[in-house]
Amino acid sequence: MRSPEDRGLRESATFDRAAITAIQAAAATGVYDIRGWGAKRRVPHFDDLLFLGSSMSRYPLEGYRERCDTDVVLGDLHGAEPIHIKIPVTIAGMSFGALSAQAKEALGRGASKVGTATTTGDGGMTEEERGHSDKLIYQLLPSRYGMNPDHLRAADALEVVLGQGAKPGGGGMLLGQKISERVAEMRTLPAGIDQRSACRHPDWTGPDDLTIKINELREITDWTKPIFVKIGASRPYYDVKLAVAAGADVVVLDGMQGGTAATQEVFIEHVGIPILAALPQAVQALQELGMHRRVQLVASGGIRHGADVAKALAMGADAVSIGTAALIALGDNDPKYAEEYEKLGSAAGYYDDFQDGRDPAGITTQDPYLAARLDPVEAGDRLANYLRVLTLEAQTLARACGKSHLLNLEPEDMVSLTVEAAAMSRIPLAGTSWIPGAETRGAE
Repeated sequence: MRSPEDRGLRESATFDRAAITAIQAAAATGVYDIRGWGAKRRVPHFDDLLFLGSSMSRYPLEGYRERCDTDVVLGDLHGAEPIHIKIPVTIAGMSFGALSAQAKEALGRGASKVGTATTTGDGGMTEEERGHSDKLIYQLLPSRYGMNPDHLRAADALEVVLGQGAKPGGGGMLLGQKISERVAEMRTLPAGIDQRSACRHPDWTGPDDLTIKINELREITDWTKPIFVKIGASRPYYDVKLAVAAGADVVVLDGMQGGTAATQEVFIEHVGIPILAALPQAVQALQELGMHRRVQLVASGGIRHGADVAKALAMGADAVSIGTAALIALGDNDPKYAEEYEKLGSAAGYYDDFQDGRDPAGITTQDPYLAARLDPVEAGDRLANYLRVLTLEAQTLARACGKSHLLNLEPEDMVSLTVEAAAMSRIPLAGTSWIPGAETRGAE
């Protein structure tokens, strides 16, 4: 049979096959789609920026003889014991519950091998994660599931989560098939029942209350732990200023390309803004407060390779954080499970049903049989290799720009390829000095 295209049929740009399938599913079931991963739509990203390597007017560094340092200190503003990481890439918060215990252990092992930090996520701290993470950031989320003062003290830093890039303004979600007995005990919930987290913290309604909460956390930990504040990218100019005013040592800014274990697809694809658009607003806010590089800025949401790392740092971030990429490095969507992905109605490289708990790779599951497939030592080694490559790639680009430290990268080392990217990033369009809207732009 000839294909529709061969027969001269045209697909609607508005009602394409994906839209038709979604409408038909909604009409048949009355249920909206929930999935994991992150936004799949094309949005302006770091690919729309290019570095200007050195030639005559700039002097490059020799990679085999001249150093390009990569270390970063996070959280040294308010007298706490800061985290000193060897590379400017951390592992984002992903909960035990969303991930298997083996996956959490692997993340800790991989991060520790290269001298960086990992983060707990919702639901508390596991022995596997703390035991294999040299540097562990403990997240305090609206749900307060698994919140334990002893764990606060056992962490190396605390992260107050106000939002995620995949769903700013929305709460967490962990479906019943992933609420095992152990997950339920940690979260003080019934096993097998869907868990939906609150979209905002229960004990404050604004920035002044956040100040009180940050001071409470400092008191619980004897003022020794840096306090991170994580925001989903939507109004970063104002949110960053308020976070700094509340006493944050570090601000984590998560763009809409950030992943999630499970949420409504309409949220993933239609809420928040890209990290490319969010970063300049956050940096502007810090600069106006005189706090840029004093309050560190960690960028996340769609970081894939060393070029993304270098570009985020050049735009003003102090470090980046990865989630989805880290899971892929562990073995998520591995082609060796191609047949099993097909049985689940998906394919290797396309699998996003993290909410179902049937992940053949043993990463986004609580099924003991599936989870046992993931060797945390081997997976940790893969993650460490990936993190080393990210760092080496970023160093290569920095040296080409004549920089002896990754944090010496700056916006003038880059140009934009599109008008949209130039307007969002505030980096001139290639071949020009033009930044669209630069003469009239306000805070947003």
